[in-house]
Amino acid sequence: MHRQFTVLCLALLLAPFAELATAADAPARKFIAADSSKQTIAIISEDGTVAWERKIGPLHDLHVLANGNVLFQDSWTHVLEVNPKTDAVVWEYEAKTAPGNEGRRIEIHAFQRLENGNTMVVESGRARILELDLQNNVVTTIPLKVEHPSAHHDTRLVRKLDTGNYLACHESDGAVREYDPSGKVVWEYNVPLFGRDRANGHGVEAFGNQCFSAIRLKNGNTLISTGNGHGIIEVTPAGQDVWSIHQEDLPGIQLAWVTSLQVLPGGNVLIGNCHAGPKNPQLIEVDRQKRVVWTFKDFERFGNSLTNSQILTMDGKPVKKVLR
Repeated sequence: MHRQFTVLCLALLLAPFAELATAADAPARKFIAADSSKQTIAIISEDGTVAWERKIGPLHDLHVLANGNVLFQDSWTHVLEVNPKTDAVVWEYEAKTAPGNEGRRIEIHAFQRLENGNTMVVESGRARILELDLQNNVVTTIPLKVEHPSAHHDTRLVRKLDTGNYLACHESDGAVREYDPSGKVVWEYNVPLFGRDRANGHGVEAFGNQCFSAIRLKNGNTLISTGNGHGIIEVTPAGQDVWSIHQEDLPGIQLAWVTSLQVLPGGNVLIGNCHAGPKNPQLIEVDRQKRVVWTFKDFERFGNSLTNSQILTMDGKPVKKVLR
């Protein structure tokens, strides 16, 4: 009896350490994420501690730059670059007071720091891409094709490609369009409904084709998050679907409004799972065999509107080449 009691006590003492050992064996990720419902943007270290945090308003895009600064928005019209070490604002753009925008409804849902140091800002409501220099002088303007104009829905994420073209997700049109520098549409893909009817809402019960993110892969294909289509699809230049993940494909996980994407070193894909509720993780890393490699779920610091993220390190190694 004494021996059984001793063994039981040892088991109870060791149980927490076994759990910690299991957690230690899991992949570790440092990342930035933002949730406008909690008015929070934060960098989370690999050990789960907060490395930096700031209050925000509405947000649909963010970037940690090569210099370590954070490029993000704290309202639908205000984009800023902040040094997280000092919290100093080193650059900013306010769309509502920009020349020609006074009195107009303008929203920003995408922006990007370019290799030449300029900043691309996409203005919904005016349906245009701007490239701004450090003094906010407009050096390039690209008009966008929008069939269902809306200051809130003209675009979601837009990225300038290595070719000089622009890849834009048009949420209200349910389409991904590639533009050349003159504004000509050179490629277009209409996100399918896969034979289903549209359903209102934002959560797992909703359904549509309001795409959020598109990435041009090295093989020339395009990886697309389908928003309220609850999934991601990879399509060829000819529009053929060659790989996909749908709402119920990941064991124990339901996808809801699939938002930001990131292709990681080694080929894994980080998926933003927004509006999916506390039973589901907000971030999911999967491999190409659709196996879940890593997840993040925190409904205290973040909430049900975690739209955007970026992995910064993987098991202590910086993620230098960002494809997102």
